[in-house]
Amino acid sequence: MRQRYKPWADDFLENNNHIVLGSPYENKGDWKSIFGNDNPVHIEIGTGKGQFIVGMAKQFPNINFVGIELEKSVIVTAAQKVLDSGLDNIALLNENAENIQEIFADNEVATIYLNFSDPWPKNRHEKRRLTFHTFLKQYQAILEPTGEIVFKTDNKGLFEYSLVSFSKFGLIVEEVRLDLHEYEDPLNVMTEYEEKFSAKGQPIYRCRASFSMERDEGN
Repeated sequence: MRQRYKPWADDFLENNNHIVLGSPYENKGDWKSIFGNDNPVHIEIGTGKGQFIVGMAKQFPNINFVGIELEKSVIVTAAQKVLDSGLDNIALLNENAENIQEIFADNEVATIYLNFSDPWPKNRHEKRRLTFHTFLKQYQAILEPTGEIVFKTDNKGLFEYSLVSFSKFGLIVEEVRLDLHEYEDPLNVMTEYEEKFSAKGQPIYRCRASFSMERDEGN
């Protein structure tokens, strides 16, 4: 869905560059210094309007969260939420996740969250899906050996595709939920999309997957 143009977005981002970082590529390998501590770094690709990442940062103050969002008109809303929260364990990036290995060094990230990613349903757009093997290869590089991917979606087709993609790449799928909200999970933080779809009775799918301890450099 096309987002409404916000003519004030550039000025807002410039005035809040302590939240939406302007030169993330310079931070590669140095993210713990950016936050000023040795806490684990978790990233959300496609952070949207920021409800999930702010909720997670509140719940886990000893984790550093980095949210990546391509749409400038959306990330300003997330930045406002971060600003209002007063939290100091969140940074946002107005970047394309295709370049994620240029932003994070090998083994620098503990967890990657993929929440309600664009399903790109047409076959010719398969390579744009965030669970396509070229993305998985980058995730494998930046994740710690024991790191994991947490994937949530309302799209059954994308969920099934992603499970197959994970398996083909050699990931270990540690959890599969076909209707997340049937289970008691006090740690689950809902995104805006999750609230919307679950209110309509749409099942929410979630899985957790990790790479083996011994990484296959041939993938």
